[in-house]
Amino acid sequence: MKRCPECRRDYYDETLLYCLDDGNALLEGPRSESGAVAVATGFLPSDDEPATAIFHSTDAVGEAPTRAQIHTTEQTAVLRGGAEAEPRESVGELSEKQSFSANRAAKPLIAAMVVVTVLVGGFFAYRYVDAPGGGAINSIAVLPFENRSGNADSEYLSDGLAESLIYRLSQLPDLKVSPTSSVFRYKGKETDPEVIAKELGVDSVLTGRITQRGESLTISVELVDARTNMLIWGEKYERNLSELLATQRQMATEISQNLKLKLSGNEKGLTKPYTNSNEAYQLYLKGRFHFSKRNKDDVLKAIEYFQQAVNLDPNFALAYARIAEVYNQMPAYPYLSPHEAFPKAKAAANRALEIDPTLSEAHTALANTLAVYDWNWPESEREFKRGIELDPNNAEAHFRYGQFLSPMGRHEESIREMQRALELEPLDLVMLALLSQEYHFSGQTDKALEQARKTIELEPNFILGIHVLGQALARNEMYEEVIDLSEKTLSKNPNNQFSLKIAGYAYAKLGRRSDAERMIAKFRELAKTEYIQPYDLATIYVALGDKDKAFAELEKSAENRDWMFSQMKEDPFLVPLRLDPRYKDLLKRMNLPE
Repeated sequence: MKRCPECRRDYYDETLLYCLDDGNALLEGPRSESGAVAVATGFLPSDDEPATAIFHSTDAVGEAPTRAQIHTTEQTAVLRGGAEAEPRESVGELSEKQSFSANRAAKPLIAAMVVVTVLVGGFFAYRYVDAPGGGAINSIAVLPFENRSGNADSEYLSDGLAESLIYRLSQLPDLKVSPTSSVFRYKGKETDPEVIAKELGVDSVLTGRITQRGESLTISVELVDARTNMLIWGEKYERNLSELLATQRQMATEISQNLKLKLSGNEKGLTKPYTNSNEAYQLYLKGRFHFSKRNKDDVLKAIEYFQQAVNLDPNFALAYARIAEVYNQMPAYPYLSPHEAFPKAKAAANRALEIDPTLSEAHTALANTLAVYDWNWPESEREFKRGIELDPNNAEAHFRYGQFLSPMGRHEESIREMQRALELEPLDLVMLALLSQEYHFSGQTDKALEQARKTIELEPNFILGIHVLGQALARNEMYEEVIDLSEKTLSKNPNNQFSLKIAGYAYAKLGRRSDAERMIAKFRELAKTEYIQPYDLATIYVALGDKDKAFAELEKSAENRDWMFSQMKEDPFLVPLRLDPRYKDLLKRMNLPE
């Protein structure tokens, strides 16, 4: 059925385009909200066409609207002079006031105007839907929100809100979402959506601004089709800080709706109530903000915030999973001993799974502990596969599974999983660095060095990147360069254990025994105040040719369950030990094949 928007006469002949009484373009069905748009533009929005930029009210119940509710870009506004459209109610009123029935004597002219309007509207519709790069939107980049609060303490909100939207939208299987590692390099920079979209290979870009004034929060967002530079949707949310959690869920849902995604029941991840406590959610965001920095003080703060979050909401499974993730990583740096960290990681992961058995992050964290600390390789692999099954886009799951495969000697699979992780998180520095380490373990020395240099090019001061570059240089027998690199790092941080290890190894290989022993002495001194990995000392002793001392340190490493000890079987620095029966005994205790 079609209806005339002016005289409201109904027509059941679907081939008719115009009212036989007054010449108005007919609308489909009873007049709806979209009818006003049809009158103004001369065409009906199709199901496949992204909506024009409709800013609708998001004021809390009882609040009076305080702003215009419809905006359009210059390309979408088919109004006189390309002027900005009026609010929705005004458009409808304008259409009625300027209806053709106001001057029935001018029907021939009116009919011509209708035709022109339809043609113009149809041209813009055609241009939008069928223009090169147009059509369905299948990918999006959510850029870091701009913090306009003038307060660094609000930075966790602007970063956390963007990360949370990325996390939720990534649950949709038919939508490619640029990962956090890719979009956060634009933080604090002038952003041109069209340029960024080309760089990231996406169709649409979401930008946002956040302002906090006490307990008041203003969040403005704009979703742009970067192929046509057209504004699809925009919104301004006036909320209290206590409504942040609900607002974040609402935003994710509205973004997907305005992208016109066919969700087919897969929208659960958009609105999944990970917590119903707004305060716990804010603490969670603070934890994520600090963990991303990876230095010891911030990592400890991250645990503190995550723990506060689960204290407020004991059923906050995702926060428990993040606690497990942090504790799993601490022995690698090393910020905490394995015996202190891993049992806490395992307990947190198990608690998360008790609450939510479908949480991929929890399965991944548990798998990591089972491999590195428990040496329970079969159970660990089952957990990794379950985590990937639950969320195939979980880059951390693919990456840690790749690390798991390395001690098995399954290097091709390992590299494939790590590369898959980097497809999902192409600029994650940790993943980029440790892919170099996997090339190192698999004997691909040239690729290890190339990958390490790429990582350092992205971030010259990234400490893990410096470490794997040192490893790769040493594996290529470029010992003078190793020493130069390490001494520069140690001049800034004399206690950096990564650099002490690789410098000691290089000194030993060059026959500079006293310098190598100086590095060992530095480790011994550090051990009085912080955790050191005996595995690092064993590596230096191997280079010095002191096998007995190397095995003594490896025994300690096995007892401690050092992070690196699980990689012993494939570590090329330990090749001189492989024929010794003590080496085979260590592998047997670790449940690894010889």
